[in-house]
Amino acid sequence: MLDRFGLRTAIATAGITAAVAAAVVPATAAAASVPAAGVAASASASTSTSPAVIGGSQLAGRGVIVNYAQVSGAAAGRAAAVPKLPSVKAAAFVIADAGTGQVLAARDPHGWERPASTLKMLTAISLLPLLNPDSTTVATKLAASQTPNVVGLLAGHAYRISDLFTALLTISANDAAVALAQATGTLAGGMAVINAEAHHLQADDTVAIDPNGLDASGQHTSAYDLALIARQALQMPAFLKYDETVSAKFAVSKKKTVTLDNQNSLLTTYRGALGGKIGWTSAAGATYIGMARRNGVTLIVTLLHCPALTEVDAAKSLLNWGFRVDGQVTPVGTLVSPLPSSTVAGPGASGASGTSGASGRTPAPAAGTPRPAAGTPRPAAGRAAGTHPPAAPSALTAAGFSCVTLALAGMGFAYSRRQRPAARYQRSRPNPRA
Repeated sequence: MLDRFGLRTAIATAGITAAVAAAVVPATAAAASVPAAGVAASASASTSTSPAVIGGSQLAGRGVIVNYAQVSGAAAGRAAAVPKLPSVKAAAFVIADAGTGQVLAARDPHGWERPASTLKMLTAISLLPLLNPDSTTVATKLAASQTPNVVGLLAGHAYRISDLFTALLTISANDAAVALAQATGTLAGGMAVINAEAHHLQADDTVAIDPNGLDASGQHTSAYDLALIARQALQMPAFLKYDETVSAKFAVSKKKTVTLDNQNSLLTTYRGALGGKIGWTSAAGATYIGMARRNGVTLIVTLLHCPALTEVDAAKSLLNWGFRVDGQVTPVGTLVSPLPSSTVAGPGASGASGTSGASGRTPAPAAGTPRPAAGTPRPAAGRAAGTHPPAAPSALTAAGFSCVTLALAGMGFAYSRRQRPAARYQRSRPNPRA
């Protein structure tokens, strides 16, 4: 992303101005990219001091971020007993306390990755307040043609909204996700609502292009954003009712009923599990959100781009560590609170026939629209997954322009350059398997 602020002089000749710009801009851009490309992943706390990072400056780090220093007031000598953060194979993760909002540890928390089906949690919390669970919606050809469709909706058939949410959150039904988004009136309207909720939560690394998380150009999220989404989900009893369902029946037609078995094995294999969401595409790898409560403490774990079939075990390891150290280690950041609803603005979504309609939610910006927030640059919707938000402005760039200004005797330039390193992950995008 690039931000430029310049004062063009009225007294300089066009030839001199063009020549200086051609010479200076590429040079300063190249200089700015050198330290960014040299940033290495760290096994200790990040030393970044950027004040503009959502959740705290340490969360700008791209490696593992953890503080083993004790919190103020902790019992003397307990620091030595604090276990080391387990090593997990994931491009990014966050482990956080949902109650206090404290981020206990993270890896590349604001790095952009493909969400896969973890995006369905955002779809659910966005649409649940709008859609009447007892109403029905008719599946369209678009919904029925999703590949893989998972539950098997039939175009022209009517389905209960509550059944579609159950299919969405138990077996990760891609066709149900599209049907629910279209139940707002139009798919575009549904996507506008979903992106508005991301903005409301300050999940500004997230851009939703489709409602089911299947790979789409410009669609991305971060481990930090998934934690914000999960924290909001924990406050919604309707969400938890669907998400905690272990098994249910779904009537595809009058003659066909299928069984929905929850794909999130954490529910049945981890003490205190509250729910979550798994995801997978061949490009995104395995992605995961897990939530658990023990002894009055509720933790959230999020992981992005894991090896296949490792995400739940990795989540368990991080949750075990989190329950052991919560209240002992110094947090590395915080989960921010949602914005006041009055600050969320944008074009509205169409109303839905046969649904409950809008319930006071502020309309959303269109899908893919950049969502700026006060005091911090925000990613553009089209930036590829596997990259990061823009770095801070280069002091060398500003100094270079100051010299040019003096040399040209009064020509004023104010320049701010933000440049990201090249994407670390150059992945092919074969057809998703799930």
